Amino acid sequence: MAAADLAAAIEAVRAVQARVRERSPGLAAETLRRPGDSAGLVTLMEVYDFADAAHADELEAEAASVVAPWLRGERHVERFEPLD
Repeated sequence: MAAADLAAAIEAVRAVQARVRERSPGLAAETLRRPGDSAGLVTLMEVYDFADAAHADELEAEAASVVAPWLRGERHVERFEPLD
C-alpha cells in the first residue's frame, strides 16, 4: 500500500480485528509493519492466533474486503500449526 494510506489501512484492519475478537473469544490479533518502504510502498502483516480455528476463513474474507482498496500487490494467506 502507499505510505500515505498507512494510517487509514491500520485503522481499518484494527477495526476488523476488534469486531472479530468480539465474536471469537480467545482470538489474539496483531498488526505488524515491514520495516522501511520500497518506492513509497509499505507492507502490513496481520497475525492471528485462534483458540478455535473454525473462524479463520471468515476472518480472512472480512479482512481481505477491508484492505482491498489499499492493495498494490497480491494479498496472500499463510497458516502455521504449533509444534508438538
